[in-house]
Amino acid sequence: MASSRDVVFPAARQALYERNRYSPAVRADGFLFVSGQVGSREDGSPEPDLEAQVRRAFDNLNAVLAAAGCTFDDVVDVTAFLVDPQNTLDTVWKVLPDYWGEAPYPTLTGVGVTWLSGFQFEIKVIARLPVA
Repeated sequence: MASSRDVVFPAARQALYERNRYSPAVRADGFLFVSGQVGSREDGSPEPDLEAQVRRAFDNLNAVLAAAGCTFDDVVDVTAFLVDPQNTLDTVWKVLPDYWGEAPYPTLTGVGVTWLSGFQFEIKVIARLPVA
């Protein structure tokens, strides 16, 4: 049995995803699978300041979630990628409460990486879709 899925595009970002040849999010079987979101400006360039970059990554994530009719409260699983986590984790952790919401919190996997194409932080999530 084939599952149904469709692509979700946030407003004003479709050209960026088409240029890079991937879907920002896919709805499938009651869940929303969101591609990794980075702190990119509208033109795709990195936000230079780490805290501002993390905030922009969350804002970009929230735009994808909103385009699917979700909020961060619907997120059940998070994977966060950090370049140089020993030196960046404290800044990232300081920003999380502004976006994370209240308990119960989603699951979290943090991964230290050496390269994120000019970015220092990326967040990838799975959310449950609201029941219609």
